Amino acid sequence: MTQSATTNPTNDVRQRFFIQNSPVRGDIVRIERSYASVVAQKDYPEAIKRLLGEMLTAASLLIGTLKINGRLSIQLQSSDPDSLLNWAMAECDNTGIIRALASWKDDTEAQTAAWQQKTTANDAFAELGAVGQGVLFINIQPEKGEAYQGIVERSHDNLAECLVHYQHQSAQIPTLISLACDGLQAGGILVQMLPQTAEEQRAAELDASIDDDDLWSRLTILTRTVKDSELTQETASEILYRLYHEEDVVLPPAVALSFGCTCSQEKCEAAIEQVGIEEMLAACSDNGGKIEMDCGFCGSIYDFNEDDIKSLFAE
Repeated sequence: MTQSATTNPTNDVRQRFFIQNSPVRGDIVRIERSYASVVAQKDYPEAIKRLLGEMLTAASLLIGTLKINGRLSIQLQSSDPDSLLNWAMAECDNTGIIRALASWKDDTEAQTAAWQQKTTANDAFAELGAVGQGVLFINIQPEKGEAYQGIVERSHDNLAECLVHYQHQSAQIPTLISLACDGLQAGGILVQMLPQTAEEQRAAELDASIDDDDLWSRLTILTRTVKDSELTQETASEILYRLYHEEDVVLPPAVALSFGCTCSQEKCEAAIEQVGIEEMLAACSDNGGKIEMDCGFCGSIYDFNEDDIKSLFAE
């Protein structure tokens, strides 16, 4: 295994890897402290905590496949009014900043009891409904240029296989994805075989040493042996050595991942202006002369009184 730079020693990292002289590339993600910061914001049921861990891992893996400055988010939306899960989203930007949020029903004792019986990410994912129900989105928001939204078909009973199916259908790129979360930490692996350029194809034809017809089938078998406990507890180097120690694996520098939020005073002010002065002053009056706008992602609270609201609409 060739390492071009020291990998990040923390447990919050995305490590890219390549198989030398081949069109195969991949990423491994591990999140622990940043994941703990995300799920500490709300009293999430265990199943939702684990689903958010998988979603954060997936967003961190997928943005690694894009050459953009911006953000990628994964969103789940239930289409069943009786579902216990309303929606969930997870986001990662190109610098490695992650955040996530979910909304769920636990207004009754029966709903709370139902959540207590659900302990896995797949249990929460099943609240979208049967295969073919519920809606999954991938949103890509570059800093410059137009945003893109892709609809992910609800083709399987877990998030990873739905994303694999999406990659095959939309990009037509052979892809393997495994995701895991134990409620304390999360991890995952993505492997892709990219299309070869004409130059790469000619080189493979001329040099038998780099023309490995069995490479993808071999890597598929090896990758599918990875255990959930390995994805959540072992380092990227350990996982790569266990899976591909007979391959020539190259490791570029790793990318650190951390929890962060994009909320701000300015965004709250823009939201107030969008609602309108009359409605906001009425809400302020109903709440003792001030309103609080809180961020579900990070818990920050922004206070506004009547004078603050009036000043926003002053000419």
